[in-house]
Amino acid sequence: MKPELHQTLKLIAQDGRNVGTRLSAALGITRQAASGRLKKLVGRGYVEATGATRDRIYSLKPLQEATAAYAIPGPSEDIVWRELCAPLLADLPMNVRDIWHYGITEMVNNAIDHSGSPTMRVGMIRNALHTTGWIADDGEGIFMKIQRALNLYDPRESIIELAKGKFTTDPAHHTGEGIFFSSKMFDAYDIRSGNLFFMHDDGELDILTERNKGGHGTLVMMRIDNASQKTSKAVFDQFSSPDEYTFDKTIVPVRLAVHEGEKLVSRSQAKRITLRFERFRHVILDFAGVSEIGQAFADEIFRVFQNAHPTIQMAPTNMTAAVNDMVNRARNKDARA
Repeated sequence: MKPELHQTLKLIAQDGRNVGTRLSAALGITRQAASGRLKKLVGRGYVEATGATRDRIYSLKPLQEATAAYAIPGPSEDIVWRELCAPLLADLPMNVRDIWHYGITEMVNNAIDHSGSPTMRVGMIRNALHTTGWIADDGEGIFMKIQRALNLYDPRESIIELAKGKFTTDPAHHTGEGIFFSSKMFDAYDIRSGNLFFMHDDGELDILTERNKGGHGTLVMMRIDNASQKTSKAVFDQFSSPDEYTFDKTIVPVRLAVHEGEKLVSRSQAKRITLRFERFRHVILDFAGVSEIGQAFADEIFRVFQNAHPTIQMAPTNMTAAVNDMVNRARNKDARA
């Protein structure tokens, strides 16, 4: 795909309004030339346009779709992939197909083995820019199930356990790596369950929101650019030790531990953050979106826990000056003693 076409499609995906003006500025072309490009995309069937000229709104047009419902137990994940998904992706680059193969089979297998649902639904929709896939079930719900398995106080705490990786309710048959790696491979990865909605988008802060209405079951949605340069191997390598091929590094988005109206100040909050850290050699604590933390919170993680687990390398990142001061204070406490 030509860079100009890709940039045009991305502008439309970001916001379908005022596209002509934005495209003109982005490509350094006249407004008339930008309108001509958009007209050609509509003619090729890549884009839809609605509304009058000044108020015209553009959107990416679905080019291919595939959906199916399955009983559980029923077809295995490789059959779902081969019969439903692979044909829709056949002409995409191999690296993108590999990512889809991993994500679809892992999420379908999760629904089969963990959801407790009698059925699941799988779908994919492709446009000229990207493809979106989804898997839905009517089971207990992933956040409630993790809350029950770990005896957590609130289902929102389940999100951070998924973000860490290496969690499964069936360790005899699963590694707990599927959601972690899928969320890193795709451009966007969302989970909706109950009244909770977790959204991971590359380059953006992870978001956890609550919806007024929530039902049973789990919906997982994944999206990636059809021309993405990502590879599944690069993602695996990023979180593995060289030459050992073991999943020993995790990134923890600390802001997901912040409940509305609260700040990270207590030792109990810190203990929830460090739950299962001992399964990793390297832990990156991402403080993006966290403006400050309390002394007890920092001390519990960076002195008490670190002293009890000296072989774990903990690396805080994206810290404000206030967070950095608290972290340094906790780490230097032993040195001053």
